[in-house]
Amino acid sequence: MLIPPLAAGMALVAGAPDLPLAQPRSVIGGQLLSALTGFFVLVVAGPGTWSAAVAGGLALGVMMAARTPHSPAAATAVIVALQSPPALPFLALLATASVLLVAVGVVGSRATGRPYPAYWL
Repeated sequence: MLIPPLAAGMALVAGAPDLPLAQPRSVIGGQLLSALTGFFVLVVAGPGTWSAAVAGGLALGVMMAARTPHSPAAATAVIVALQSPPALPFLALLATASVLLVAVGVVGSRATGRPYPAYWL
C-alpha cells in the first residue's frame, strides 16, 4: 500500500534533493501528518472514496500549516481513508520507511557528491 507515495518521495529525494519537498522534515513529517489526517477522516467519516478525497485535500492543508510540504504524502492519507489499515502497525511501518528513505538519500548523496539534505529542520 505504501509503495506509490514512498516511491514518489524517493524520486524527489534522489532527483531534486534541494527542493523543500525533499527535505527530511517534509518527507518524514509530511508522511506522518498525512497518515494521521487520513486516520482522523476515517474515524469521522468512515472509509470510502469521498473520505479519501477529503483526506487527501485536508492532508495537503495540514502539511502546509505545519511547514512540512511533501505532496506524495497526500496519497498516504488517501490510502488510509480507502483501506482502513490498523493504525499502530501502519504508523510504525510508515515512520520506519520514511526514516529509511531519508537515510538512503543521505548515503546516496555521499556516493554521488550531491548535497542532501539542504537542511534538517
